Amino acid sequence: MLADKDRIFTNLYGFSSFTLKDAQKRGDWKDTGKIVKKGREWVIDEMKKSGLRGRGGAGFPTGLKWSFMPKDSGKPHYLVINADESEPGTCKDREILRHEPHKLIEGALIAAYAMGANAAYIYVRGEFYNEASNLSKAIAEAYKEGLLGKNAAKSGWDFDLYVHRGAGAYICGEETALLNSLEGEKGQPRNKPPFPAMAGLYSCPTTVNNVETIAVVPTILRRGGEWFAGLGSDEKNTGTKLFCISGHVNNPCTVEEEIGIPMKTLINEHAGGVRGGWDNLLAVIPGGSSCPVLPASICDTVRMDFDSLREVRSGLGTAGLIVMDKSTDIVYAIARLSYFYYHESCGQCTPCREGTGWLWRLMQRMVTGNATIEEIDMLLDITTQIEGHTICAHGDASAWPIQGLIRHFRPEMEKRILEYRKNAPSERMVG
Repeated sequence: MLADKDRIFTNLYGFSSFTLKDAQKRGDWKDTGKIVKKGREWVIDEMKKSGLRGRGGAGFPTGLKWSFMPKDSGKPHYLVINADESEPGTCKDREILRHEPHKLIEGALIAAYAMGANAAYIYVRGEFYNEASNLSKAIAEAYKEGLLGKNAAKSGWDFDLYVHRGAGAYICGEETALLNSLEGEKGQPRNKPPFPAMAGLYSCPTTVNNVETIAVVPTILRRGGEWFAGLGSDEKNTGTKLFCISGHVNNPCTVEEEIGIPMKTLINEHAGGVRGGWDNLLAVIPGGSSCPVLPASICDTVRMDFDSLREVRSGLGTAGLIVMDKSTDIVYAIARLSYFYYHESCGQCTPCREGTGWLWRLMQRMVTGNATIEEIDMLLDITTQIEGHTICAHGDASAWPIQGLIRHFRPEMEKRILEYRKNAPSERMVG
């Protein structure tokens, strides 16, 4: 369990104001200029020491990612912060925007300096009206107090920060689709290479980071990379993490904990346990809706970190746990997610554009049992033809929930099919 002294987000629940005055009381903006003056290499080295991995889902080492930015490209450099939090089951970044925006703003200044960027854009999900409002007010306060703009925070670095509100498209959470949207183009992913570090926003070197990733930077640099690396389950899974717990729990919440905490402990200690008790647990989606579902038997022992969840063929993702008790129609739940990914496909890649529709239509029939046993294998085969064959990971995201369902709950699917064939008139049966 995380000790209070090691918490980074001390106003996560908004018990005090988000304003600059209260943020400074909590330690934000302390010695920011001195941190910047230690130099770009020092900042990046400390981030590497910390072991921080991106908190947006991919889990790529943050310090390493920053080091990819060229030192002198002859072009402007940009930092883009991804606040397009649209993954079902995920509600962590919005809490930072609402209650701790100054941590994000201060982190943006430091990160931008480390990458040679004099400007940054925060791309906010279109539905986050109040969150964008609080963020804009906090940015205005920072400009007024000289923490942004010329010689930002007396660091010697000029830095401007802009808020851009999206229009609610899930696909714009993908970094290159986000960049296209920022430029006023259709929100569709770009082919890579070139990667954003070489040709990103306006064809200039760009780094795209998640809100939580940037917001923890100032605290890490004030306390030291080794402090952050001392938390977590191992050297590859370090620090603290915001976990969102929703679904069939007694106390849905977003909480900061050490990465690597056992899932059972996380749910029981912070979310009040599963509705009806732990024995009533059916399954958990551990990292937002795109991660494969895990049955209760795995949830008993698995730890909430990148590598432990990968070993059980799921993922930490955004750490948005969706808890389902035994009252859940698991086949319908995954079918509902398949409709979401079908609806949110940008349509650029044929496997995703066509395949997500096939998945949804097949899943509709799996819900009622109006299918054949052989079609379960056909459904799985379609997911493998989509996965890994698209420009971005949206195709993978549409495939993984169904793969997890078939992997762990195939008997339930077969049972429905057999019951339907037994009870339905023969002319209604498929095949």
